[in-house]
Amino acid sequence: MSVYKVKLTKKVILYDDTMAFYFQKPDKFNFQAGQYADYILINPNQTDKEGNVRSFTLACAPHENDICIVTRMRDTAFKRVLKDMEIGDEIKLDGPNGNFTLKQTSSVAVYLTGGIGITPARSIISQATHENLNQKIILLYSVKTINSAAFIDELYDFAKLNNNFEFIPTVTSSPDKDYSGEVGRINVDMLKRHIPDLSKPDYYICGPPAMVNSLRSLLICNGVKKRCIFVEEFEGY
Repeated sequence: MSVYKVKLTKKVILYDDTMAFYFQKPDKFNFQAGQYADYILINPNQTDKEGNVRSFTLACAPHENDICIVTRMRDTAFKRVLKDMEIGDEIKLDGPNGNFTLKQTSSVAVYLTGGIGITPARSIISQATHENLNQKIILLYSVKTINSAAFIDELYDFAKLNNNFEFIPTVTSSPDKDYSGEVGRINVDMLKRHIPDLSKPDYYICGPPAMVNSLRSLLICNGVKKRCIFVEEFEGY
């Protein structure tokens, strides 16, 4: 691992209080889809007890030109400084880290995620599509509304481009009249509608700890081996 200085190239409001920040990718910075990095503020004009370092998934895929992070804009010194950064301002990046990567130990990989827990799956699916990877990937993405789903248009596009990728959004609030997908939190009945034999795939669960633990227990109770379940918990965002 190495520490780099990276320049902000773009910042985008995705929805409500959630933003994406794009940084220039350093030369020779190599990572695997699904990994994360630590981001360190440089001489911030404010700080607090939570400190000047945060870990974020590398939401862009390795083949893409930028590095992207996605985060909810909580009222902390780190997030305030990040939000106020100007294009061209620098932040330190320490990484890559983590092993929440596609294992290809099964013919089917199922991603179960919610909210901004989508970021590692987005990176992995983008890279798999780019490489024409012969790996079946199913994504169940739980969001409050379809309009609060980060990268929603890209995910639909990946599904059109990649015959091995199946995208299944599910909304937990009353859906719009034009929405015809799944409704409610991810549950065993929903899984069985899309996965004929729950014991066959590898499962990747990413999101808040309560969601991760609940889905892991659900899978184990329905015959999935622990060795086939990989998790990444997002705490605090």
